[in-house]
Amino acid sequence: MAASSPATRIRIWSTGKVFEVDKVGVFRPGALEPVARLGPGEVGWITAAIREIGDAQVGDTITSAQNPCEAPYPGFQPAKPVVFAGLYPTDTQEYNRLREALEKLKLNDAALSFEPETSEALGFGFRCGFLGLLHAEIVQERLEREFDLDLISTAPSVIYRVKLTNGEEIEIHNPSELPNPDKIEAIYEPYVKLTVYTPEEYVGSIMQLLQEKRGKMGNMHYVGKRVELVYEVPFGEILYDFHDRLKSISRGYASMDYEQAGYQEGDLVKVSILVNEEPVDALAFIAHKDKAYGIGREIVDKLAEVIPRQQFAVPIQAAIGGKIIARATVKALRKDVLAKCYGGDITRKKKLLEKQKEGKKRMKAIGKVDVPQEAFLAVLSAGRD
Repeated sequence: MAASSPATRIRIWSTGKVFEVDKVGVFRPGALEPVARLGPGEVGWITAAIREIGDAQVGDTITSAQNPCEAPYPGFQPAKPVVFAGLYPTDTQEYNRLREALEKLKLNDAALSFEPETSEALGFGFRCGFLGLLHAEIVQERLEREFDLDLISTAPSVIYRVKLTNGEEIEIHNPSELPNPDKIEAIYEPYVKLTVYTPEEYVGSIMQLLQEKRGKMGNMHYVGKRVELVYEVPFGEILYDFHDRLKSISRGYASMDYEQAGYQEGDLVKVSILVNEEPVDALAFIAHKDKAYGIGREIVDKLAEVIPRQQFAVPIQAAIGGKIIARATVKALRKDVLAKCYGGDITRKKKLLEKQKEGKKRMKAIGKVDVPQEAFLAVLSAGRD
């Protein structure tokens, strides 16, 4: 744009929206000084009637509406969420407060996206999109500190692309949305180019960790006594505990950086968690077929420890489609029906025990188990190695 002055009409390149400039000015020490116009090569500021933060993104090109430039300034990319997680209030009555808080945060954070979501286990909440794990942690911390909200966050997940048997391609933001296996031709997972800087004495342990995370080695450079490792790693593999394990292995000396590296086809499956033979959608996850059993085994064992005991045995299962790959059982509470049975014929005691057994069968047939929030938090805290 050659020059800008009040009453000039401008166009935001990425959105195509047109606004009228109210004021223009330059930056002075400790002040913003209005001027009559800004010319070529000058650095300054403008104000316009832009009411939505998403209408003007950082790095975008602003041009004249009457005489637009031929192409935008190179290098701009709109902010696009790559990590998704569910945010739910621990008190369902706080749902409206959470919605208002997210709307206020979005006013100064165009990269944040959210949409309503319902979970049978957690109630009403929002599916939020973030630029990365750090962004997700900052948003949750701000919601809890600035808006005094008590939140539960589901396990973060990445965007998967699924090619269906009918040729259609869809994006999956939530593991529970994955179609049935008979409708899927291929699943593609996002990869990142991961760069790790570490002292040379920790190279072997870190390379072993990267291989556990299904990493493909790209390059290795020695810079003095430090080593730069470059790997291609599935993004979903570094979401949970990779950074913590990297710091632990290297005693805090290693550091990492990553950038998006496109999608690659993977042998992935959806693992469903069933409590009393009912699927809990908020606990479903997508994992590589070779790792599905280990993660499912860990989750069902953790749930069996923290779910309260009922009057009947509660099976907890991990399943891929219709196949159960792991199971644990919450043992039933047993009432002492023989407490007041002093002496007498043994047949009387057997009769009481049989009656109790029949009662538990009926109870199990109609019984419903609510997964407590403590159990859900315990599952999220479990490491996914």
